[in-house]
Amino acid sequence: MSGKITLSGLRAHGFHGVFDFERREGQDFVVDVVLELDLSKAAATDDVTDTVHYGELAERLIAVLTGEPVNLIETLADRLLTVCLADDRVATAEVTVHKPGAPIPHEFADVSVTLRRGRS
Repeated sequence: MSGKITLSGLRAHGFHGVFDFERREGQDFVVDVVLELDLSKAAATDDVTDTVHYGELAERLIAVLTGEPVNLIETLADRLLTVCLADDRVATAEVTVHKPGAPIPHEFADVSVTLRRGRS
């Protein structure tokens, strides 16, 4: 049974960006993740080891968000996708990185990049 696991609004303070002040002061980043995978075994066994443990996934994603800085949120999204696809049960992953504090000199609600990747 194909299904989706969605983790929305995961927030962490990171130091990503192209400007010195972004690297020095940092800012909040928000991540949404959608994993597509077969959930039939987990549904039948009621055992967390038969699915992607979203709490453990969140910890790994936070480590990337708060880890080594990158210039672009495109690069950050790619690194987060790699984390999501490290579990062989995940057929496809989609990651959206929001940068609500992006240095734009105009009023705006959000800037985000979305990447989607499946297994070859």
